[in-house]
Amino acid sequence: MKKITLMLVSILLLAVLSACGQSDNIADSSAAASPSAEASAAPTEAAESAADVIAHDPNAKIASMSIHITNNLLALGITPAGSVVGGDVKDFLPHVADRLQGAAKFGVVTDPDMEAVLALKPDVIYIDDVYSGEDLAKFEKIAPTVTIDMDSGTWADHLKRIAEHVGKEKEAEAFIQEYSAKAERVSNLIKNELGADAKVMAIRMTAKELRVMGTRRPLGPIMFEDLKLKMADGVEKIPADEPYQVISKEVLPDYEADAIFVIISTGDVAKSNYEEMTKNPIWQNLKAVKNNHVYILDGQKWLDYSSIGHSMALDDAEQLFSK
Repeated sequence: MKKITLMLVSILLLAVLSACGQSDNIADSSAAASPSAEASAAPTEAAESAADVIAHDPNAKIASMSIHITNNLLALGITPAGSVVGGDVKDFLPHVADRLQGAAKFGVVTDPDMEAVLALKPDVIYIDDVYSGEDLAKFEKIAPTVTIDMDSGTWADHLKRIAEHVGKEKEAEAFIQEYSAKAERVSNLIKNELGADAKVMAIRMTAKELRVMGTRRPLGPIMFEDLKLKMADGVEKIPADEPYQVISKEVLPDYEADAIFVIISTGDVAKSNYEEMTKNPIWQNLKAVKNNHVYILDGQKWLDYSSIGHSMALDDAEQLFSK
């Protein structure tokens, strides 16, 4: 009987210890995903408000599968250990490349280099739900994965969502407040140059077509909401779900723009197309052209729908209108 009793007690003790071990394993699941990472740097899941947030040390090894997420991390003072690159330049975007020195490159978001992601052994991965949501399971096999819907909300919303994961909410709010003050300052600078009632439009010349930018992001919100500039005739007719409308140069006079902001896509063909258009009488007779109110923008900054991209775009405009 004593032997049987001792066996039963032993079995019960083993069951209790096993349950404790399972509890510890669940709590440390993030650390297990990256054996080389310190426990303090590994992501852990925590419920905040109504949503589950993967909270992690801002110094954790981060793999970013979105150039815009990368730039929002940079705005918070966090440099990811690796990131996808820009589709046009096939490299880190020029305006942030100096901040990503030494970071691993994962190719473009639509065709990421998964071997490079695996080789990095990240502690946490950030993905854009729009481009990478279907591959969530693949990323989760590598490391805990944060999903951000970059098509939902504004760049400021994206910044705040990312800040929740790294405990940088105060930094995000400070960035947004500083941005708002800068936008007001630059808006006044532009209006002092063009006039308070001046109507503006933004165009983009690519290798294949001429586009008029609408009210949708990436360019519309910063120009017509943040800078509070008035739209040239017809810009408001561009469908709200379309970022631009392809036009022919012949219809440019219909917009009656007092000022034209120009983005020229990368590559010699786009540049050549723009130069050819500027020699055309239609262009030369535009009101904005005659009054020297044509402004070439740094497209990489203005088309980067992220917090740091928007802030740099304002810097670009401030420089243009301070000359």
